[in-house]
Amino acid sequence: MTQRAFGWTSDDTDMGRDNMNFEKRITGSEPTATSSTEWDYAATRRSKLPLIIGILIALAALLAAWWAFGRKPATDTAAPATTAASSKGATATKQGAAPAGKRGAGESPLVTVQAPGRQTVERVISATGALAARREMPVGVAGEGGQVVRVLVEPGQWVRQGQVLATVDRAVQTAQASQIEAQIRAAQADARLAQSELDRAAALVSRGFVSKADMDRKTATRDAAQARVRVAQAQLTEMRARTGRLDIRAPAAGLVLTRGVEPGQVISAGSGVLFRIARGGEMELLAKLSEGDLAAVNTGSRAAVTPVGQTNSYSGQVWQVAPVIDPTTRQGTARIALSYAQGLRPGGFAEARIVAGAAQVPLLPESAVLHDVDGSYVYVVGADNKVERRGVETGPITDQGLPILAGLSGTEDVVLTAGAFLNPGDVVRPSRVTSGTASGK
Repeated sequence: MTQRAFGWTSDDTDMGRDNMNFEKRITGSEPTATSSTEWDYAATRRSKLPLIIGILIALAALLAAWWAFGRKPATDTAAPATTAASSKGATATKQGAAPAGKRGAGESPLVTVQAPGRQTVERVISATGALAARREMPVGVAGEGGQVVRVLVEPGQWVRQGQVLATVDRAVQTAQASQIEAQIRAAQADARLAQSELDRAAALVSRGFVSKADMDRKTATRDAAQARVRVAQAQLTEMRARTGRLDIRAPAAGLVLTRGVEPGQVISAGSGVLFRIARGGEMELLAKLSEGDLAAVNTGSRAAVTPVGQTNSYSGQVWQVAPVIDPTTRQGTARIALSYAQGLRPGGFAEARIVAGAAQVPLLPESAVLHDVDGSYVYVVGADNKVERRGVETGPITDQGLPILAGLSGTEDVVLTAGAFLNPGDVVRPSRVTSGTASGK
């Protein structure tokens, strides 16, 4: 009954036994249940291997797709916050402006704007050049010269007009002067004798002892003697003057710049320059300017001069503008007069800032002006709170800010610091400040 329940019969059992016996006869050994089972499992495993590999590949593809696409919304959602926190946490937060292309729908950034108005800004021209004495006086030998006995000054000393700078040996000139003095005394004695003879002859004329002709001769003798005295005196004066010219003297008060003579040196009229003196100690800067800048500079323009290696500036003014332009360098010279100062050394190099007039222009902080390949520009907020790009022309930076020479009238609302995060056409929420509140740096 049990065999029937499972669909087996005795005949089926017998047939199975016969088959087993047949296999036994063929192989020569009795088959076992274990070997048959291992054969069936290996065949099944080989048949399922491609399926398993396909399932694993599909799972890997699904995992990669989930990693690439399933996590992106969360990353994009956090990106603006991360970007806003990483850009110094100041500009975007302070101005309320997020980077372009990552703002939420309907979000208007808060930006600070200012109407700069128009302010008086001085035009400053920068130039460089060499320092020199404004009136340099070369001092040489005025007389016949000789051997230098003493040198009394050094470079850097102040001298007064007529002060002796160096002395030359004058032994020969002194002897010649003594000789002339002796000649004067002899001539004076002859003149006194001639005058006495003339006086005695004049007393005898009335008595008839002396003729008129004798009186004329004695008068001529007296006049000749007096003339010889005057000639000798003139010769003495000349000798004294020549002796005095042996002293090398300062032609005017000033500062000694160079010294080119030493004791024992023999000098003459061909010896050249012995001393150089800056009259009054006045200096000047020979500032080199381009043609355009030179045309804007006038006599009397104020200037500040800073020598190389120093932080101190010295005030001066332009006292002469060159009437010609160098055809090689296309530059001209503006001469800036400077008072004496210890830090000003002729021959040194210096920089000058020349004030060449003033103008009424808008003045903005440097952060408000942006630059690209098309030039300088600012962002202006219109009446509809939309951002508009406006090209501008800027001048040299000043301590107050950056002057706008063209492109603005001064009444526009200009974005001060958030321009880098805006695009033309963006809608913003402007926060207006006065010109005194915004920094000019």
